[in-house]
Amino acid sequence: MELYLDTADLAAVERLAASWPLAGVTTNPSLVAAGGRPLKSTLRELRACLGPEASLFAQVLGQTSDEMVEQAQQLCQWDARLVVKVPVCSEGLGAIRRLKALGVRTLGTAVYAPLPALLAAQAGADYVAPYVNRIDAQGGSGIVAVTELQQLLQLHAPHCQVLAASFKTPRQVLDCLLAGATAVTLPVVVAEQILQSPAVDAALAGFERDWLNAFGGLVLE
Repeated sequence: MELYLDTADLAAVERLAASWPLAGVTTNPSLVAAGGRPLKSTLRELRACLGPEASLFAQVLGQTSDEMVEQAQQLCQWDARLVVKVPVCSEGLGAIRRLKALGVRTLGTAVYAPLPALLAAQAGADYVAPYVNRIDAQGGSGIVAVTELQQLLQLHAPHCQVLAASFKTPRQVLDCLLAGATAVTLPVVVAEQILQSPAVDAALAGFERDWLNAFGGLVLE
């Protein structure tokens, strides 16, 4: 499983990367804009934090295939291990095909249904990112979409991975992994919720209390 953080918040990445087995970080234009720092410097700082083997994802802003390809090449000049996020639309599919021929790794983003994602995979995308919670918000089922997409890729485009995105709860993440998704990207707040448990906190407090009562200090002897 590949575990990513979906954020441009360097402080949050530094905090979680110290203990979490992160494969890298995904960003999008809204996340970068919220951080208020230029994309180039944001990617450079994230790379310094995560190390040379991590994967970073950044998205093109162009509206045409030509603009997307040009921006993708610019992004790859900034970071050699970058995966370029391209929207799954008609112009995006053309850009993915051209970038595949250029050896640029891509992720088909803004996926709301399985069939467009399959087209992106067949065009050459390395990842496709279904928006789980946003599909739910539109009256669909994000988990069903992930399940169907995973089956489609196994049958017709096994080179491509589902990188499930847009989560509001840890339960959604679990359901996607059980559906076979091999990569997920989590907002920081959802990632932190995974390890938040009053029961665990109470158990640890009880262990400490019992040890102190017996031995007077937190020393292993």
